[in-house]
Amino acid sequence: MSSHGYETGRLNLPFVGIATFGKYPYQPDWDAIEADVAVLGAPFDFGTQFRPGARFGPRGIREASTLFSFGHGGAYDHEDDITYLPAETTRIVDLGDADIIHTDTEQSHANIEFGVRKILKAGAIPVVLGGDHSVNIPCINAFSEEEPVHLVQIDAHLDFVDERHGVRSGHGNPMRRAAEKPYVTGLSQIGIRNVSSTAREGYEDARAMGSDVLSVRQFRKLGVEGVLERIPAGKRYYVTIDIDGFDPSIAPGTGTPSHGGFTYYEGLELLDGLTRRGSVVGVDLVEVAPDYDHSGSTTTLAAQLLLNFIGRILHHRK
Repeated sequence: MSSHGYETGRLNLPFVGIATFGKYPYQPDWDAIEADVAVLGAPFDFGTQFRPGARFGPRGIREASTLFSFGHGGAYDHEDDITYLPAETTRIVDLGDADIIHTDTEQSHANIEFGVRKILKAGAIPVVLGGDHSVNIPCINAFSEEEPVHLVQIDAHLDFVDERHGVRSGHGNPMRRAAEKPYVTGLSQIGIRNVSSTAREGYEDARAMGSDVLSVRQFRKLGVEGVLERIPAGKRYYVTIDIDGFDPSIAPGTGTPSHGGFTYYEGLELLDGLTRRGSVVGVDLVEVAPDYDHSGSTTTLAAQLLLNFIGRILHHRK
């Protein structure tokens, strides 16, 4: 029992207490962040073109993450023979949410960017819980004073629209906005499939601006190692995960589900490979809309994927 830490303190079962992310400490003072990873909610969904509801994503992911709270002894993986997120060395905090101003995209995005900049200033890795995919725009903006990053996207949709009826900051625009940044050195867009929100010229523009675009079927033909070899090695990676990159059979709780998506292990193995290939310096996971999935499968997938990903980031970081 002593190796698990249960002999002292509270049992702290998943259904007990306040539902911070992974039951890690809540830090409301963004000028006093002392952590390796800081979690920030971005409950914004005004950028959606179909079903809203991703504003409740951060709350749902936090609730689901209590199932995977490893505060006592970490998370031992018998396949890897590694204990991820060991209690004695893991420093993760939950900062709560950026303030969202209803109907005001510009100020809401500015508030998200402010939070991410505070995390980076503290030397921590930002993990942002969306929200629709437009929240990636302020996240990437916050890296303007950092070293360059290569952006890795898991998604069903290309999200490379430049402008539509004057909209440049909706959930169909973030990868285009990222590609315009001088400090984003390239994009790996993985899982893109079927009828998309981006027309043919969007794909042509994406490739011309440095994107490598792969569908799920192309991913499976190449295999995880083949896909990883296409991603520049030894770089700083910013990873953006749209939950609709996964198949709706396991992630129905999203605004724009698309059949033919990834399984859990396909996603995890790709993310695990990234942590070994370079340095992951930022993450967002977006488009979880819990009200479309009363089973809780989607929020559970999001929480499980993130905690396993964070554990590997911290274990393999250079």
